[in-house]
Amino acid sequence: MNIQDIHHLFLQCKSLSIDTRKIEKDSMFFAIKGENFDANTFAKEALELGALYVIIDNESYYIDEKTILVKNSLETLQNLAKFHRTYLNLPIVALTGSNGKTTTKELINVVLSKKFKTKATIGNLNNHIGVPLTLLSFTEDTEMGIVEMGANHKKEIEFLCEIAQPDYGYITNFGKAHLEGFGGVEGVIDGKSEMYHYLLKNNKQAFINLEDPIQIKKAAGIKLFTFGAANETADLKITAVQANPFVVINYEDFTVESHLIGLYNANNINAAVAIGKYFGVDNTAVKEAIENYIPANNRSQLLKKGSNEIILDAYNANPSSMAVAIANFLQLENKNKIMILGDMFELGKESRQEHKAIVDSLSIQTEAICYLIGKSFYENKISSKYIQFFESFDSFADYLKTQKFENNTILIKGSRGMALERTLEYIL
Repeated sequence: MNIQDIHHLFLQCKSLSIDTRKIEKDSMFFAIKGENFDANTFAKEALELGALYVIIDNESYYIDEKTILVKNSLETLQNLAKFHRTYLNLPIVALTGSNGKTTTKELINVVLSKKFKTKATIGNLNNHIGVPLTLLSFTEDTEMGIVEMGANHKKEIEFLCEIAQPDYGYITNFGKAHLEGFGGVEGVIDGKSEMYHYLLKNNKQAFINLEDPIQIKKAAGIKLFTFGAANETADLKITAVQANPFVVINYEDFTVESHLIGLYNANNINAAVAIGKYFGVDNTAVKEAIENYIPANNRSQLLKKGSNEIILDAYNANPSSMAVAIANFLQLENKNKIMILGDMFELGKESRQEHKAIVDSLSIQTEAICYLIGKSFYENKISSKYIQFFESFDSFADYLKTQKFENNTILIKGSRGMALERTLEYIL
């Protein structure tokens, strides 16, 4: 059975699933092999739960005519997504970058949804499985698609662009993320710039931040729509930015007061405003969309716990995002500041050097008490009046049980694997 035939069956289904725990009646189920399981074993269960068709790549689990046997289920999912994207032929905005992808994607979505029927990547389903699932969630009613693309090695963005075929692209930034997979910062820049290569090759358009010289250089030759405060030639001129702690931006005659914390979120907002302007979204609608957006999922949330004000940014961390989060926190006018910072993962051979750089930067500040948690920070332990080191979260939790936090402003940030949101349980 070819992709066109499978697509015909797909259009008969109400949804698509790769997880029998989330399956819906009259859906199409794809049996995707994982590292520790073979979803072909769930084919019969999927049909019993109401799936209309099941795609398998192991003939041992063939049941009846509702079971479609293919050579490789994952490749079929990817090819089906590409075919569906071509079938719908709707405009797609794709974005990638080291930091801020998901927040920027959500901002772009709320802005564009003021004028169009949009569909966007759910959560951070931004990899070789997530991007196809996103594309296959688009329907004939969708007027604009927004696709987030993540990568931890070279050629991944190139591959995802070939599937999604974006008409417009945006790279949030080039930072020190996934250094292990990319082989260093230059590898990160080359990997993320694969989106620019696709746009240039296919005569598509990019949105770029003129305050980022790397973006300017890497986007050479592409049709551009620009934004920034540092260049009078920008298509969207940002006239003022501040954060104490929430980001406020000014452009044209509008002031946008967001619920996002930290100057590092300013360009995420600026990009959404620029994209909204390009697509003709009314300024009043743009302002309303951004001001009504409330971050969740441990991303730059401002919480109250007792008498404490907490900036919870514990979804993820890398050297770039950690540095700007610390810088932003230190510039706040609040008193009694505390930083609770966890290890940064996936840095490979750069790990010790990057953790040491954070420790060195903290050793010369006197604005905040710092608690550094995890083996990587601990192996860079120094003696400091303002820094305490804990080799594990458990040892830090034991320490917290002996403390009472009152009237503090607290930043919590670390890689996802550190799960530093657990700290909230110990703060009164």
